[in-house]
Amino acid sequence: MTIKNLYNEENQNSQEEYKKSIESIKEIVKKTQNFEAYPDKKEFIEFFYDLGTFILQMYELEKNIKPEYFSTRSTFELMEENRSFFETILPEGYDTSWANPTYAVQKLGDNFGQLFSYFFINSRRYITYAFLHKRFAMAEWNEVFIEAFHLIENKMPNLEELKNVITKIDSLYSVKDQQIRLMETYDTDFDYYKNIIEDADLADERYLFRFGCYINENTIRIAKYLQSLPKKKIKDLADFMADAYESGFVASDKDMSKKSTIMLIYPAGFERIIKYLLQALQSKGLKAIVRRVIGATTNKQYPYDHRFDRALYLEEGLVSRIKKNLAKAYDLCKDYTDEYSGLIYFETFGEEPFSPRTKKECLKLNENQQKIVQQIQQIASQINYTYTPREETSFSIISFPTPEIGDKFEEIFNDTYAINMLKNEVYEPIQQKIIDALDTAEYAHIKGKGSNETDLKVQLPKISNPEKQTNFVNCTADVNIPLGEVFTTPQLKGTTGILHIKDTYLKGLRFKDLKLTFEDGFVTDYSCLNFDNNKENKKYIEENILFPHKTLPMGEFAIGTNTLAYIVAQKFNILHLLPVLIIEKMGPHFAVGDTCFTFEEDKQVYNPDGKEIVARDNEKTIQRKKDMSKAYTFTHIDITLPYESIGHITAVSKNGINIDILRDERFVLKGTEKLNEPLNEYYT
Repeated sequence: MTIKNLYNEENQNSQEEYKKSIESIKEIVKKTQNFEAYPDKKEFIEFFYDLGTFILQMYELEKNIKPEYFSTRSTFELMEENRSFFETILPEGYDTSWANPTYAVQKLGDNFGQLFSYFFINSRRYITYAFLHKRFAMAEWNEVFIEAFHLIENKMPNLEELKNVITKIDSLYSVKDQQIRLMETYDTDFDYYKNIIEDADLADERYLFRFGCYINENTIRIAKYLQSLPKKKIKDLADFMADAYESGFVASDKDMSKKSTIMLIYPAGFERIIKYLLQALQSKGLKAIVRRVIGATTNKQYPYDHRFDRALYLEEGLVSRIKKNLAKAYDLCKDYTDEYSGLIYFETFGEEPFSPRTKKECLKLNENQQKIVQQIQQIASQINYTYTPREETSFSIISFPTPEIGDKFEEIFNDTYAINMLKNEVYEPIQQKIIDALDTAEYAHIKGKGSNETDLKVQLPKISNPEKQTNFVNCTADVNIPLGEVFTTPQLKGTTGILHIKDTYLKGLRFKDLKLTFEDGFVTDYSCLNFDNNKENKKYIEENILFPHKTLPMGEFAIGTNTLAYIVAQKFNILHLLPVLIIEKMGPHFAVGDTCFTFEEDKQVYNPDGKEIVARDNEKTIQRKKDMSKAYTFTHIDITLPYESIGHITAVSKNGINIDILRDERFVLKGTEKLNEPLNEYYT
């Protein structure tokens, strides 16, 4: 059964239920217009009126969605309607929105406020359901709405009763829901977004509103800009990306010919590139599934406020349901996962950095729930890798600016294009010089300069056969675009010292004066200066870097070689706006969490020079041999030290020979002089 057939079957089965539920919701909305009729629970009634009105808006939308619905309306009309879908989470409306836990608690009180805020934000699923015509899913949530309303209408609110009703879909984690999610990921019959890209007139911006995501002026501007570029420039990029994806298989000695599908996730506005990319991938025998089109950012505070909403239903029973139901869903989708080769992901940059506000009203996970999160991560990852093994799949990521970056958007876009298209054959031999020097070392010493307090010793694995073995990966443009780094898995014992970054952005969040102290490879102390008191600063790091763990190991040490990217960042003063994907190529970086070889440590991999990369395990990951639950953290956070912060990076050998790789912002190792050309040109 394909995903379309499943949609049709589910819609047919729920047809009567859907009609009845809509009629009930119409009655509820009519009934709740008069809040004053319920003086003892006026605020609750107001909530159901607001949410019911939104559900009916989505009901009307779903009936109307056809291509002609968009072609017969003006861009202005479509933009106004699109904005109405998202107005309750946009910054200007968020302070008085049920989506805001602070507002919901003010209106409904503690506990009820958090629960109903969760309920309200889950209704945002209706937007996607309407565009994909998933009436069966709308019917399911309609019943939750109706049941919850009757609990309020008939008696004074009872928190536990309401919680059981409102969270039952998420906490049930049904096989059917997971099967549908997986088919939308791996079944090529899921072609709603792909059909728009291939069939729409991309010169007519109205096609953007067919995706069902948030579209703003910047989305339209990027689409128009890409339309203005020469066909050859767009096609060259698409071909380069397809080649890079294929190179990822070659570099890791995987057979892409065994696979026939690939997943794409990208931001709205980039359709002209994606259209050519679909063709380039098809020529390599890969049929693409466009899994998701990402809309413009609405309000970063909104998802931050709800990041721990699972606290409402996280309990031991959920672990066993996920273990049982997810495995069964994957088994039902095995024919699709067998064909899956991996993912190409587009990310964007340019938005102003986000510094979140902490709110006492937001939900938190207790100690036991944090352990449950770790269990769920482990179970879900193991099941996923069983059906889509990393030894058989790959990925590729690329990044481009959006107009939010400022008046020089087009210049920055063109420079980013040039950075992304840098040739492997230029950098590969230079990076090999760095690897050869590092392979003689017992450890690497990274020292900051000026106000940067970094002083870190990274222990390197011992190489038993230098003629045939190496510690570092010679990384060019394949899985990560742009090119430009050498990386390894440090040994934990002996990796000690302080990593200090004055200002950085990790997982989209700003960290000021971040300091991590390592002892034998693990974080033992940490601080930042985001807030006025140390307790808040430590909690910020615990929740947004370490979570759900108490500590993390150093999983990667790398040296970025893309000095051109660094100079572009300096020229336009956009270093603080760049994504990790580019920043990590602009200096040494250190990942806390898992290694780059997670779940494929036993697979032999080689550099272009024929040497086997032996630094695939550390003292934590090797525990998988006895107890898989102790081997992985299921996180990997890259932290980059910019060139201007570096005093030196030195390879220190056991016999006392020191070889400088970098010193005072310049590559000083013989054979790496070309890397300094962009630096010298810019600074002179």
